[in-house]
Amino acid sequence: MKIEQIYTGCISHAAYYIENNGEAAIFDPLREVQPYIDRAIKDNAKIKYIFETHFHADFVSGHIDLAKKTGAEIIFGPTAKCGYECTTAEDNQEYKVGNYTIKVIHTPGHTLESTCYLVSDENGKAHGIITGDTLFIGDVGRPDLAQKVVADLTQDKLAGYLYDSLRNKIMPLPDDLIVYPNHGAGSACGKNMSKETTDTLGNQKKTNYALRADMTKEEFKAELLDGLTPPPAYFPQNVMMNINGYESLDSIMTKAFKPLSPKEFEAVANQTEALILDVRNENDYVLEHVPNSIFIGIDGGFAPWVGALIKDVKQPILLVTSKGREEETITRLSRVGFDNTLGYLEGGLKAWKEAGFEVDSIESVSSEEFAKHYKEMPVIDARKPSEFSAEHVDNAINIPLDYINDHLAEVPKDETFYVHCAGGYRSVIWASILKARGYHNMINVEKGMSGIRNTDVPLTDYVCPSTLK
Repeated sequence: MKIEQIYTGCISHAAYYIENNGEAAIFDPLREVQPYIDRAIKDNAKIKYIFETHFHADFVSGHIDLAKKTGAEIIFGPTAKCGYECTTAEDNQEYKVGNYTIKVIHTPGHTLESTCYLVSDENGKAHGIITGDTLFIGDVGRPDLAQKVVADLTQDKLAGYLYDSLRNKIMPLPDDLIVYPNHGAGSACGKNMSKETTDTLGNQKKTNYALRADMTKEEFKAELLDGLTPPPAYFPQNVMMNINGYESLDSIMTKAFKPLSPKEFEAVANQTEALILDVRNENDYVLEHVPNSIFIGIDGGFAPWVGALIKDVKQPILLVTSKGREEETITRLSRVGFDNTLGYLEGGLKAWKEAGFEVDSIESVSSEEFAKHYKEMPVIDARKPSEFSAEHVDNAINIPLDYINDHLAEVPKDETFYVHCAGGYRSVIWASILKARGYHNMINVEKGMSGIRNTDVPLTDYVCPSTLK
């Protein structure tokens, strides 16, 4: 059977392409839709349906643009109400893609409209189930997102719905079904997803904590809700874009792909509330950058960190990129709803300096140099609390990057301090945010914990549970 998973690592997202007998369907497409169109053209197929498992929170789906460009019908599950033309399917309704059958299975819990799609081959044999955020490999979808955009919902109520959906709709299905989830490890839509992105349902029944046969509803809810961290601020904003509609990506690219000379760049920065976002390599940013710019590197977990740290998707943004990566950066910003890019610095830092503008830098030391002097000043660990609890420098302070905006009062103001993360990426983001707020008393530790482990700096492997969940 022809089911192709199209995985995008930056946001740990899986879309699916199904084709049979000249007809194709796309499940949960990303914002940029041309690759799906090209894929269908390669098979000489017409995209007939765009199936959505739910109103996504962690990215803006490409369903609207894809429907406009192909004439495909947008299908949501029961209870979905769109601000654009779409079809709300009924539970157990079936659709044909060539000789394949797609069966709608309404599975509320992650959200009210959450729906899985059972895919059967030309002989009527059930092959796999596209589960969206209802069932992941090793986990299930968090039930606290829909309550942010739907009144009178609680995460406890949604968790109960999810328990019923899993037991009544999913677990009775054949064990040899292949589970095709919407996300893998790294997504904020679950707690502890596997790095694997497919599995059999039978194996998930054996290994996934949420599918234990003897689990009561109250036990399920307790385990599911335990340890949930606050969702990123952009999640509800993305949900509303997916519900109500959005401007086409082609239009966004036309407006945003705008080269600005250094003088024009400075003028726009001064005349607007634009945030200057530098997406180059962290080592380049540390050496020199436009003053007051924020670093979030394109080669790290770019889109999720943008969404976690920039609170409003409408925030105007000016870009500093490496040559040739301007379009990619604008596209990846728009994947998570940040559509207000005003342009990019033409010629990059080289042009900026040649035009006579000042640059700033972040003091940085090697892990070896850190080992010689770490006792002389405070050490801040920018990793997640779970990483910190597992292993950290003796007497270090944990101020995770995820929550930096909420914990600025804990940052030393009157003395110089070190900051590190796991490998050097997050600590530079952390330091750039503090520097833009007027803190200049920090020293970044290159390579972070991966380098510190190779020194004689003493490490502690346990700490009492932090108040920073």
